[in-house]
Amino acid sequence: MEITDRQMEIIEAAGKILTTSGINGLTTKNVAAEMKFTESAIYRHFKSKEDIIVAMLHYLAETMDARLSDAVSAASGPEERFKALFRSQYRFFKAEPHFVVAVFSDGLMEQSERINDAILKIMATVMRQLMPIVMEGQQKQVFTNAISAEELLHIVLGTFRLQMFKWRVANFGFDIDRQSENMIAALLTLIKTR
Repeated sequence: MEITDRQMEIIEAAGKILTTSGINGLTTKNVAAEMKFTESAIYRHFKSKEDIIVAMLHYLAETMDARLSDAVSAASGPEERFKALFRSQYRFFKAEPHFVVAVFSDGLMEQSERINDAILKIMATVMRQLMPIVMEGQQKQVFTNAISAEELLHIVLGTFRLQMFKWRVANFGFDIDRQSENMIAALLTLIKTR
């Protein structure tokens, strides 16, 4: 999906509104006011609030894939790649908290099937990056084989999702760097062979 510079500005303004006012505060009228535009100027770039959110999520999925590939390829061994993947995710979300609201907001998933599909694409991107790490870890007996790679993936991603949701609900009010390192260490303790 090709996003113009102006569309990216609109996405960023929408992200700011999502972060401060939540999904209910995100309207094309509020985006226009944030940008000091008329609503009709927003409609030249996006047909609706839904289109803005979908573009935001597609942008995230596309940039996430490249970012995670870079992070994982720079690390060696499954444990280090596991850490690199999640550290990359945490750094990104800390720098761009509006994406946390977009991806980890329960209310957003009830908005439309297109939004759900875009969120599923993001999940698929993370799973596609993480699955080879888990499988390699199991093959090299670094990670447990007591449960399948797919089940390990669900446990790990569910834990990550819960932590991001808690950070969002806490209005980004706790130290995500410390909490993320604790979570990565805890997950590795659970999934590594003894």
